[in-house]
Amino acid sequence: MNTKKLILSAISSMAIFTAQAQIPKEAEEAHYRPNYHFTPKANWMNDPNGLFYADGVYHQYFQYWPYGNLWGPMHWGHATSKDLVTWEEQPIALYPDRFGYIFSGSAVYDVNNTSGFGKDGKIPAIAVFTYHDPVKAKAGKTDVESQGIAYSLDNGLTWTKYDEGNPVLKNPGIRDFRDPKVSWDWQHNQWVMIVAAKDRAQLYASANLKDWKFLSEFEEKVTPHGVWECPDFFPLTVKGSKEVKWVLVQSYNPGGVNGGSGTQYFIGDFDGTTFTVDKTYAERFAKEKGIWLDYGHDNYAGVTWGNSPNEREKKYMTAWMINLNYGFDQPTTIWRGMNSVVKELELIKDKNGYRLSIAPVESLKKYIASTETVKKLSVNKTATLPTGTLDLAKSEINLDLKGLKDGAYTFTLSNKDGESLKFGLDNTNKVFFIDRSQSSKGTMFENRTADPAKMPLFSAQKEVSLKILLDKTSIEIFYNNGERLMTEIFFPNNPFTTLTVDGPGTFSIENLVMHQFDFKK
Repeated sequence: MNTKKLILSAISSMAIFTAQAQIPKEAEEAHYRPNYHFTPKANWMNDPNGLFYADGVYHQYFQYWPYGNLWGPMHWGHATSKDLVTWEEQPIALYPDRFGYIFSGSAVYDVNNTSGFGKDGKIPAIAVFTYHDPVKAKAGKTDVESQGIAYSLDNGLTWTKYDEGNPVLKNPGIRDFRDPKVSWDWQHNQWVMIVAAKDRAQLYASANLKDWKFLSEFEEKVTPHGVWECPDFFPLTVKGSKEVKWVLVQSYNPGGVNGGSGTQYFIGDFDGTTFTVDKTYAERFAKEKGIWLDYGHDNYAGVTWGNSPNEREKKYMTAWMINLNYGFDQPTTIWRGMNSVVKELELIKDKNGYRLSIAPVESLKKYIASTETVKKLSVNKTATLPTGTLDLAKSEINLDLKGLKDGAYTFTLSNKDGESLKFGLDNTNKVFFIDRSQSSKGTMFENRTADPAKMPLFSAQKEVSLKILLDKTSIEIFYNNGERLMTEIFFPNNPFTTLTVDGPGTFSIENLVMHQFDFKK
C-alpha cells in the first residue's frame, strides 16, 4: 500500500468525520453492512492477501488493523469459506514483529513439501509477505521493505514465521518494494514470485520458497502511472483449446482509468525467465491506451487464489472495493473496508485476440431465493422495470438492451429520499457510464466524484447485454457476458427501491431475469 498517501488521507478524514454527524451504530449496520460482500466484523481492512485453497476450504487473509477503523500497523486478518460467497472470520493470522509491519503478500499450498517445512505427513501452507520497517521509513531510508515467509501445518489457521531465514528476499535498493505474489509455474517446474518495485514489476524464481533468484523486470510505458502495487502472475489455458498464455495483473496508484487507483492486465508468454506481452494484445493495449480489469472507480489490489480447483482453466479473484482517492472517506465507524464479489477469470480468444472473461463466482447462484422473468419489455422513451417485491439491496439483474440508436440510455436506481444512482450507455460519446454523484446525500460520497466513471467502447452499440449485482452499498456491472467490468460503491441513506430506464425513442429490454438472494439459507 501507498502508506504515505493513506496516512495523509487519514488525517484529512478524521477532521471531516469529527464535523460530520454519525448515524447510530445500529442504523449503520442496517444501512451499510453489505449483504454478501465480505467485511470484517470490526475495524479497518484493505488489500486481500494470502488467498489459497486446501481440503475444501478457501482461505482469504487481508490487511487489517484490529484496534481502530483507520489504517494502522498492518496485521493479516483471516476468513474462510467453503463456497467463496459466505465467510467466517477467524483469529488474526500474522502480527508485526521486529522486522516491521506485515504488508500485503500471498500464500501457496506446498503440496510436494519443496520448502521442507512439512512434517508427519502434513502439507505446509507458505505465506509470503512484505515486511515494512516503520523506523527506517521515518528516517527516510530506502531499504524499508523486504519479503518474509511463514508456514502453517494446520491449513492456515496458525502460522510460524521463518525467523532464522527472514527476510528471504532483501531489499535491492528500491523504496517501494512489496506485495509478493507467488505461484507454481507448472510449465517450467519452479516457484515464481512477482513483486511490485516502484514503477515496474520484478520476477524471481525459487525451488524451495526460501532461496530466490532474480529473473527479469516488466515495465509498462504506454500509460503513465504512480506507484505499482499488488501484482499477480499466472498461466491460463485458452478456453476451448490447449494453448497456454500468461496473465500479468498490475495495480497502480495513481493512474486509474477514471482517476486515483486502478488495475490493468496483460496477456503474453513466459519462457521461465521473461514475460513478453502478446503482439496483438500489445497493439490493442496501445490503441485503447490501456486495458483495465475494471473500468469503475472501486476495484483495487485484486489477487487470485492459489491451488484452487481447475486453476489451469479458471482463476478466482477478489479485490478491495475502494479507490485510494478516498480510502478513508467512508461513513462507517464499526468497520471500514469491503471486498468485491469473488470473480471467475477465464482466458478467451476472439476476433480481437486474447482477453479475460470475468463473471461472478458460480456458487452465488445457490443463494437465489426467487426469480422474476420478463421476455420482452417495450420502452417508449421511459419505463419502470417491474421489480415487484424484489429487494434491490441483494439482487442480480440480467437483461439485453436492444434497438439502440444515437443518444443515451440511462438506468436510474432511486429511493424515497431523492437519492439516485445512474448507469447506462451513451451511444453518442461511445461510453458506458456510472454516475453516483447523487447517490449518498449527507455522506462523504455526496458529489464526491462529480465526474461519472466512463468505460470507452470505441463504437456505437446496437445492443448490449448486462449482468448487474446490487448490494446495499455497491454495484458491479458485467458488460457483454463478462467482456468488461465496472464497480462502484456508494452510501445511500435508505435502500434503492425503484429502477427506471429512459432513452431516445423506442427500444426494448429483452430476456429480463431478476434474482432475489437469500443468504440465510
